[in-house]
Amino acid sequence: MAKHGTSQSLGLSSLPPGTQIGSWCVRELRGLGAYGAVYRAERVGAQGSDSFALKLARHPMDPRFEREAELLSRLSHPNVPRLRDRGLWAHPSGPIPFIVMDWVDGSSLYSWGHSRTLTSRQVLRVLAQAAHALAATHSADGLHRDVKGHNLLVRSEDTFAVLIDFGSASFLGAPPLTDEVLPPGTPPYRSPEAVLFQWRFWQQRGVHYTPGPADDVYALGVTAYRLVTGVYPPAQVKLKAAPGAAPLPTPAQVPAEHLVTISPRLAKLIRQMLSKKPSARGSAAHLARALEQAAESAGPEADQPITLRPTPASVPRAPPSAVSLSAHRQRLGLAAAAGLAASLLLQGAWSLWWLPSPEPPDSPPGLARDGAEADAGTSGLAKDALPSSDSTPAPESGPMRIGLDVPKKPLPGQAKPPCKKREVELNGGCWVLPREASPPCGERNYEWKGACYYPVLAPVRSGTSEQP
Repeated sequence: MAKHGTSQSLGLSSLPPGTQIGSWCVRELRGLGAYGAVYRAERVGAQGSDSFALKLARHPMDPRFEREAELLSRLSHPNVPRLRDRGLWAHPSGPIPFIVMDWVDGSSLYSWGHSRTLTSRQVLRVLAQAAHALAATHSADGLHRDVKGHNLLVRSEDTFAVLIDFGSASFLGAPPLTDEVLPPGTPPYRSPEAVLFQWRFWQQRGVHYTPGPADDVYALGVTAYRLVTGVYPPAQVKLKAAPGAAPLPTPAQVPAEHLVTISPRLAKLIRQMLSKKPSARGSAAHLARALEQAAESAGPEADQPITLRPTPASVPRAPPSAVSLSAHRQRLGLAAAAGLAASLLLQGAWSLWWLPSPEPPDSPPGLARDGAEADAGTSGLAKDALPSSDSTPAPESGPMRIGLDVPKKPLPGQAKPPCKKREVELNGGCWVLPREASPPCGERNYEWKGACYYPVLAPVRSGTSEQP
């Protein structure tokens, strides 16, 4: 059996089978991200028995792992992976943090929904479990801060859901680990109050948004909306342009039930989670009970397939029929593109060019997902460590995908030279090189001479119509 420290050149993202880390024996790499790698592991001396997910930092003494482990140690809930061990691995490059969790079989929520014709009752039951996981997290004075479909796993045999990847999570009293206005997370899932705060204070040093449970609930609402419609909801933010400047776009609000045939109870709860007023969203515990009650008491309409509603302008009226989410996204994507682009414009330069497209199915074993979010702590790792029990079709190329090559001239709304510190001038525009960004660049970044960049949004000096 290989022991740690036997080679100075031992790569943390390519440990050979048999490598021992604490009381655990590495079997195979199952996921890789900007801050860590996930291995399938077994207990030393118990080879061939139960598997566990071992999450190993890529940098010595990474504080993200300590924070994630601390929060997981406070949680004991069936819809949250159980923490089994944590420690420091004495690697030649320095002590490397690791955590070990239960291994969970399942597909990401979006892949699970993509592979079948959903009903409102199925969606209500899965969302109730996610809300229960959030309620447990909030009761421990914690926040997940990166709730989305990729961080929810669903077992196909019993539709059991688990909230995973607490790499972006935090808890009461934990010190901030970044200097940004907003904490780590995924832009389309940001709450309206977070987006407004960022817009107002993005140039001020030392100003940090303080998220709360309502931010997690809003992200669950975005997740639910995307699960049933295939697209993100438009951002609920209104901004005033500077005097003499072109008016800023205000995306039209489109309730999910206007796009697809979902039960009235599900539609109401999605609207509640996406409420612009944080207090109107309700607590995660309240939502969990409401979702469960809706699933139990809903009538036969909740068992009808969720189908796309024809629109008079683009879709001929015809009797409703079940459609796959992949075809759904293709038809709905073009109609929603303008509004979604406008909403993402308000969420920061890193998300300006990341327009939604069909989510890919779970990566094959041993491969990391191409679209992992580098800014979300260790986000993008746990789900890649978990094998998919569903066989999903290859994703269709969505109409809203963005090319990866840096354009020959600045993009509309992009900042131009002189560029600020840590920015790079490319083809007349200002760009940022994310940490450890190398091809394949995914959907949010552009490729230039073997590296990945994202465009910087030119500031619009404007006031806001509302207080965050």
